[in-house]
Amino acid sequence: HIQVTVVDLNEQRIIDWNDPNTDNIPIYEPGLSEIVLEARGRNLFFSTEVEKAIDEAQVIFISVNTPTKTYGKGKGMAADLKYIELCARQIAKVAKQNKIVVEKSTLPVRTAEAIKSILDNTGNGVQFQILSNPEFLAEGTAVTDLLNPDRILIGGDSTPEGEAAINALVDVYANWVNKDKILTTNVWSSELSKLTANAFLAQRISSINAMSELCEKTGADVNEVARAIGMDSRIGPKFLKASVGFGGSCFQKDILNLVYIAKSYGLNEVADYWEQVIIMNDHQKRRFSNKIVQTLYNTVADKKITFLGWAFKKDTNDTRESAAIYVADDLINEQAKISVYDPKVSRNKMMSDLDYLETRPAEENAKSLTTFGNVYDACRGSHAIAVLTEWDEFTTYDWQKIYESMHKPAFVFDGRNILNAKELQSIGFVYNGIGS
Repeated sequence: HIQVTVVDLNEQRIIDWNDPNTDNIPIYEPGLSEIVLEARGRNLFFSTEVEKAIDEAQVIFISVNTPTKTYGKGKGMAADLKYIELCARQIAKVAKQNKIVVEKSTLPVRTAEAIKSILDNTGNGVQFQILSNPEFLAEGTAVTDLLNPDRILIGGDSTPEGEAAINALVDVYANWVNKDKILTTNVWSSELSKLTANAFLAQRISSINAMSELCEKTGADVNEVARAIGMDSRIGPKFLKASVGFGGSCFQKDILNLVYIAKSYGLNEVADYWEQVIIMNDHQKRRFSNKIVQTLYNTVADKKITFLGWAFKKDTNDTRESAAIYVADDLINEQAKISVYDPKVSRNKMMSDLDYLETRPAEENAKSLTTFGNVYDACRGSHAIAVLTEWDEFTTYDWQKIYESMHKPAFVFDGRNILNAKELQSIGFVYNGIGS
C-alpha cells in the first residue's frame, strides 16, 4: 500500500530495471527478480523523473554512491560526499512541502549535519527532518536479510518533530518487521554503527587470514582452528572462513573512512588499529598470488592459469574490490595467461576492473585474459586452477575430467577453502588451500 519510486539520472539503468524480462535487471541477487516482477507497475516504479518524484514524496531515501576520495584532502581514505550534496541541493530546490529525508548510503558520522544545513538554508520555508537508516544487507543474501533482518536501525533528533519522523519510518518497517527488532538512536550513533559493523566483520576476516599464514608454517589446519574457536559462544562461527581476502564495496571503503575520521580527531592509535585490517587484507591477496608463482617453479610466464570466479563473493555479480582483480593483476605482471569462468560476471566487466588499475595498457590486459562460458573449456590446457569465488557449483564439477584435460602436474589453489582436498589429491591434483 506504500508507493515506492526509484529514480536515477542514468537512463539506461532505468530502462534495464523496467526490462520485461526481470532476469536482465542490473543487479543479480537471489530472489530479487521475483520481487521486482511481482511489485513493478503496482506500487514499485523506476523512473528518470527525479524532480517529479521528489515533489510527490513524503519520505526520500538518499541511496547514492559514497566512494573513497581520489583527489584532494583525505584522498584514498575519506568518503567522497559530492553525490550526497548534489542530492540534498536538488531536494532543497524542488521540495514545496515538508519532507523526511533518510540517509541510506553509508556515511561518515555527522554527515546529517551537513545535509540539514543545506536543506534548511533554501529560504522556501519547507521543514526537513533528517534520519539515518543504514542498511545491513549482505550481497548474495540481501533479499533474505531484508525480509528477516537482525535489526532495523533508525537515528533521528530527540525533538518532537524528530520523534514524529522516526515513528513514521518505524511504521513503514513494522509492516513486516517485529518492533522489538527496530532500534532507534540519535543520528550520530546510527551513522557510526554502520561503519563499526563493517569494521568488526572485516576485522574477523583479517584475523582468521592472519592465522591462516601461521597455520601454513606450523602444520595446523586453519579450518580446524576456526571450528574450534567458533564453538566458543563468545566468538561464534560466522566470518571465520579463511580466504584470499574480503572484497565488495563496503568493507575497505568504510574502514578507510573510519581511519580518516579517527586521524582527523587526532586518535592516531585508533586509526592505526583499524588500518591494520586493510594492510592484512592486501597482504593476503599478494600472498596468494606469490604462492601460485612459487609453487609453479617460480615462473608462470606463458602458463595458463584458470580462475574460477571473478565476483567478490558468490550469488552476486558485484566485482568491486574483488580479490580476483588483484591476483590477476599480479600474475599478468608475471606474464601469465589468465582464463576465467564466472557464472554471472561478463568479460566487459572483468576488463573494466583490470583497466581501472591502470597497471598496463588495456590492449595488454585484453591479450592476457580470456573468458569462457563453461568451466571445462576454461580449465583445458591449464597449468593451475585458482578458486577466487565460492560459487556452490564449483563443488559439483567432474574434477576427474578437469584433471585429465590439464598439464601435469595439475595444481589447485583453493583460495576459498570450498573444495574437498582429499578427493582432489586422490585424483592426482596438487592441492593448495589457504591455511592448510
